[in-house]
Amino acid sequence: MKTYLQFLPFLFFFSAFAQQSQDTTNTFRINDQEYLERRGANVMLAHDFYPESHQGGVGLIQNGIRVATNGDLRLEPAPGQWQPVPKVGERQVDRQKGEISVRMSYPDPSKDRVGFNPIIYPELDMSYTLKVLPEGKSFRIVVDLDEPLPEEWIGKVGMNIELFPGILFGKSYYMGDEFGIFNRQANGPGFYTKEGEYRLKPMATGKELTVAPEDAKQTLTIRNLKNNDLELLDGRAIHSNGWFIVRSLVPAGATKNAIEWLVTPNVLEKFTYDPVVQVSQVGYHPAQEKIAVVETDKNDTNIKDIKLLKVKTDGGFTEVISQKPQLWGDFMRYRYYQLDFTSVTDPGMYVVEYGDYTTEPFQINKDIFKRDVWQPTLEYFLPVQMCHMRVNDRYKVWHGLCHMDDARMAPVDHNHFDGYIQGTETLTTYEPGEHVPGLNQGGWHDAGDYDLRVESQAATVQGLSHIYEIFQVDYDNTSIDQETRIVEILQPDGKPDILQQIEHGLLSIVKGYESLDRFYRGIIVPTKRQYILLGDPVTHSDNVPFSNKPEDKDIPIGLEGAPDDRWVFTENNPRRELQAAAGLAAAARVMKDYNPDLAQRSLKISEEIWNVIKPDNELQKVMLAVELLITTKEKKYADFLVTNTNLIAENISQTGWVVGPALPFINNKNFKEKVRAAVKGHLQTVQEQEKKTPYGMPYEPDIWGAGWGIQDFGVKQYFFHTSYPDIFPAKYMLSAMNFVLGVHPGVNTSSFASGVGSRSLTQAYGVNRGDFSHIPGGIGSGTALIRPDFPELLEWPFLWQQTEYVLGGGTTDYLFLILAADKLLNEK
Repeated sequence: MKTYLQFLPFLFFFSAFAQQSQDTTNTFRINDQEYLERRGANVMLAHDFYPESHQGGVGLIQNGIRVATNGDLRLEPAPGQWQPVPKVGERQVDRQKGEISVRMSYPDPSKDRVGFNPIIYPELDMSYTLKVLPEGKSFRIVVDLDEPLPEEWIGKVGMNIELFPGILFGKSYYMGDEFGIFNRQANGPGFYTKEGEYRLKPMATGKELTVAPEDAKQTLTIRNLKNNDLELLDGRAIHSNGWFIVRSLVPAGATKNAIEWLVTPNVLEKFTYDPVVQVSQVGYHPAQEKIAVVETDKNDTNIKDIKLLKVKTDGGFTEVISQKPQLWGDFMRYRYYQLDFTSVTDPGMYVVEYGDYTTEPFQINKDIFKRDVWQPTLEYFLPVQMCHMRVNDRYKVWHGLCHMDDARMAPVDHNHFDGYIQGTETLTTYEPGEHVPGLNQGGWHDAGDYDLRVESQAATVQGLSHIYEIFQVDYDNTSIDQETRIVEILQPDGKPDILQQIEHGLLSIVKGYESLDRFYRGIIVPTKRQYILLGDPVTHSDNVPFSNKPEDKDIPIGLEGAPDDRWVFTENNPRRELQAAAGLAAAARVMKDYNPDLAQRSLKISEEIWNVIKPDNELQKVMLAVELLITTKEKKYADFLVTNTNLIAENISQTGWVVGPALPFINNKNFKEKVRAAVKGHLQTVQEQEKKTPYGMPYEPDIWGAGWGIQDFGVKQYFFHTSYPDIFPAKYMLSAMNFVLGVHPGVNTSSFASGVGSRSLTQAYGVNRGDFSHIPGGIGSGTALIRPDFPELLEWPFLWQQTEYVLGGGTTDYLFLILAADKLLNEK
């Protein structure tokens, strides 16, 4: 989980006018995007490969909704994360034969016990070709094996396809003479296999499955053309985030056409995607640019009037604008129009109406960002994420006092399943398995995984420090007591919440550094059974520190019956260490009056890192140089920046926003002139990016939704604007904010900030995802891209690439954007 996009090798760009041929017939064909298409249905093969989170293999979009995915051979009936997935070859399109195919094989050497999320593969070498072929209103899925299955794998390898549960609950199915409904929870009876694996009895078994026959837009039929049966399985037997699964086993001795399914998705006659109007779910400042985006089917030629309506105090609406929307053009699979209502400044509540679609109500108000927009992140989300504390919220306890036994030194030569790698030594005076004192205070649980990554801790500290410094937010609505380790939400204690949160983050980073004589890489539970916890983290461990007694050291680390304390990892990573030190240097400024001792210790560490860390590239030191220069005013940091003038100018998209706040402390004309000239060139790049989409900025997600990256883009635009106001406008920052608040592609126009705005993510991947709920103020990763051209934001809490909360910029960039918008717009 986490922000894995940095570990994935591919990035896709889309032209604002990307062309997709539209099929007006009722039969499948191969389109220009290399997938099967008929009006109302699309079948992708290996455009995505992220099966760990339900993106990969054969996928089906039916009447505008992705209903099935991960169609492929799997080694388990109901796979979860960290289980074997095949290596994917290049997709091949043979238009003469009318087939799309891809070569697949087990194992995948790039994942077998290596990489960011290592997977343990069994002793099986298997290669095969997975194909999809159009067949009128249906399509075939065919698997050709290179060789028959080894005898020991007969009855274990099967063709799976996963059905999205969120749209199936309460719907019916037929399988021959069997029938039933899709239940909201996994139900027994269950049984154990001879290998000791727990499984649920199949929901149904037979030759042909019909899904949701009572709902024409979701009716789907899967027929097995071979002699063996299909099984309908509930994938939640072991994995809470599982989907419903259709499976048939590979027969003994089979090679060519080992698997052959005929799949028939029912489509609505002349299906046309219903128009969607995308506006900020919060609203707009009167001085703000206001553009509603209308997303339509490319086949939709019935362009209607779009109306801006003001909500009357006594009910009903007053029409403010009624006109044809302005055509923007084609992007991905849709056609876009816009309504510019910037001229409307009258305060009040509004909706936009287009045909049968009416948006949720939103405000126009000069105080729009002063309440209910940024506060939930500060007064709910950050407190809920606090580690080593008990977090109370009126009648509710979000979690108990947790992880007081932190932490034991991780074993050497260990590649943890969630991206932590301990090298051949601990890099400290501590032996593997030894308790490291000082780590059981401060820090925030990252995402839904309860771990503490130094980059997320430091980025949160740095972001909050900038927020307090620039916007002077003395808001207090939370009680935080580091002595009793108790947090009380919605109970002021007379202290600025942001300063208390910065202090909490520093306690983890600084104390960790002082104990280890270096930054920790991260602190995380040692076992998968602990990692997948959906509940109170106080149950992770017994909260009693491991004693380090000689007899205890004989207990194997990480094996069943071993101590339950979390592990602390270390690493040599100059880039990450310099980034963490920059966070401490920024915090030292804002903490000097609130907690002078902690501020001094933070500055001491950041200066030590400056002196001892030798980066791979001097560019990696720029941010730390800027933070130390602003904090200390020492000339040596300005001299470093001046010495690297050309390097900074050549990488201005990365550096221009960083060095901007330091310009008043740099007395060098050449430096300033070169930086300004480079910034002017960068503006041209941003202006070109603006044209790529109807949202005024690039939408270029990898696997993860684009929300966090767009927030990051927006914060950088603030610094470009305020540091070079005669060059950069504020509009790009405001466009980024609007994207996060609802002006983004896809049918789900929710604000990515839970509990913020008229419509928002209320099922999100946080620590409480098992309750299908949300944490107010958490910011989800946002609308993802189902390749090559389908934006998606499902109402489902287990898709981390769409709805995950994280610390670091994912949290603080949102806070920053809202406060920056309020400041800039009310200064006009």
